Order: sequence, then structure tokens, then C-alpha cells
Amino acid sequence: EVQLQASGGGSVQAGGSLRLSCAASGFTFDDYTIGWFRQAPGKEREGVLCFASGDGSTYYQSDSMKGRFTTAGDNAKNAVYLQMNDLKPEDTAVYYCAPCPPGANYEWGQGTLVTVSS
Repeated sequence: EVQLQASGGGSVQAGGSLRLSCAASGFTFDDYTIGWFRQAPGKEREGVLCFASGDGSTYYQSDSMKGRFTTAGDNAKNAVYLQMNDLKPEDTAVYYCAPCPPGANYEWGQGTLVTVSS
């Protein structure tokens, strides 16, 4: 069973940075596309970006994250990271990692909460 778990969330002030980690079980990161997703309070889950390890490409779901969010993988550690800079209050959400696309039957992990205060 493929499971991905995000961690590293916390509380920061606007303009601050956080680095989230995504750990995998049930598969290896040899050739994969991993997505970061988030769900803000009272809103539906939305895609942040997808990262293709084969060619290192990153596909952003929103222009508002370009230049602020970057991602990278570490195959040796079977992990993917999301570096978030210049955080804004509207980035406050629970962040998840999952295969990209996750599929209708994917069981989401708990996610990690990021809170950005103004």
C-alpha cells in the first residue's frame, strides 16, 4: 500500500519560510511524480505542485506559488521536500503529499499544519 506522509509544518510570520518533508512507504522514489496539496480552513483541497523525479520538472498548480515554493527529491532518503519562502497568511493550510495525480481511492495521510500570521 502506497502511503506518503508530510511533516515539518509549524507557525511562522508572514514573509517567513518553512521546509516540509514527505516520507514514503510502500514504494521507492526511483521514478515517480509526487504532488503537494493543501487544504485551507473551510475550503476544498487544492493542488500546489507536482514534481517529476525522472527529469526534475516541477508543475505548479497556481502562479501564486511560483518563485516562492520549490521542491526537490532525495532518492537515498526516499523523501521529497517542499521549501516555502515568503509565506503569506493565505498559505495557511494543512499540507499533504501524495502521488500526482492521487487517484480517486488514494487514502490521504494526516497532513501537516502550516499557520502563517500577519
